[in-house]
Amino acid sequence: MENLSSIQTEVDASFLYALLAEHEEDEQVAKVFREMSEIEMGHARAFLKSKGLPDSAMPAPSGRAKTLRRIGRIFGYDYVLGVLLDTEKALSAGVLNARKQQGMKNSISDTAHVSILRNILHSNKNIAGASLARFEKRHRNVGGNAIRAAVLGGNDGLVSNFSLVMGVAGASAGSGPVLMTGLAGMLAGALSMALGEWISVKSSQELSENQMQLEAEELEINPEGEKQEIALIYMAKGIPEEQARQMADAIMENKDQALDILVKEELGINADELKGSAMEAAYSSFFLFIMGAIIPVIPFFFTTGFTAIVLSAAASACGLFGIGAAITLFTGKSVWFSGTRQVFFGLIAAAITYGIGSLIGASL
Repeated sequence: MENLSSIQTEVDASFLYALLAEHEEDEQVAKVFREMSEIEMGHARAFLKSKGLPDSAMPAPSGRAKTLRRIGRIFGYDYVLGVLLDTEKALSAGVLNARKQQGMKNSISDTAHVSILRNILHSNKNIAGASLARFEKRHRNVGGNAIRAAVLGGNDGLVSNFSLVMGVAGASAGSGPVLMTGLAGMLAGALSMALGEWISVKSSQELSENQMQLEAEELEINPEGEKQEIALIYMAKGIPEEQARQMADAIMENKDQALDILVKEELGINADELKGSAMEAAYSSFFLFIMGAIIPVIPFFFTTGFTAIVLSAAASACGLFGIGAAITLFTGKSVWFSGTRQVFFGLIAAAITYGIGSLIGASL
């Protein structure tokens, strides 16, 4: 069926929104997810109709979508929502490409999945504030970002230690030096990643906290100026000037509320995001790096020589393919394409270090 692949993203989005609706505790939020599922399926049916094809030609949900369902069963469906929202651009690109190929006009909804969902949620007065806050927290902190961090952390560990192990294997005749170097490289890399993540999170928190403290001082020193800023913020959102100034007057009666608004709207800082633990981020980076870095080392525990090198390369290739396949959760590309590409570049890097190691070993 020509061009049916172009609507696969719509089918997958519909499938995933329906999945979220099925497992959503808040019935009003579940209703919104069902509406989004119907919107996405409506896009898919429109594409089929434009090609003169019946609904029976509709493709089934892809392996990528079914994998996300399995992830939801294991880690919770917040991860599915996070990945779905995080891949908005990929979904939009697929829709726009299909419309272009089929000579159909673009729709504003094609490129605004997240915005549409947020607007529906906020305009529904029956949805509790706690559910809205939970949705916003999901969008910021879970799903795509968490899974991506796991994938990239494992990839860093595997590729770097695989290359290191192959380099030493090329220069050394025995497995002892390779094993020791692999373990040392794994530990050093994991510690470096953990420290880097800790510094990154901690410094970001300290910078934001410093900016918030300065804003709090300005609120105490110059309340009239800050009230004017709040009014301007609301005016920029399209609220009439008189109403915006009345809102600013009301907000200034509660300094904590005023500070929250100024921090979020003026500084672009979300206070909830500062609650994340730098140590938790460091631990996660450490163990994710270890998980990838241990793969090329394992064969050298049990065997030596060329056999160990071949087994290490094979195990690393399998790991690289798995990482490449996992990356398709975000890109929507073919599993075979992404996985093979990851294996190719990983083996090239290892071959280069092995060759350099062999030259160094021969000259010693």
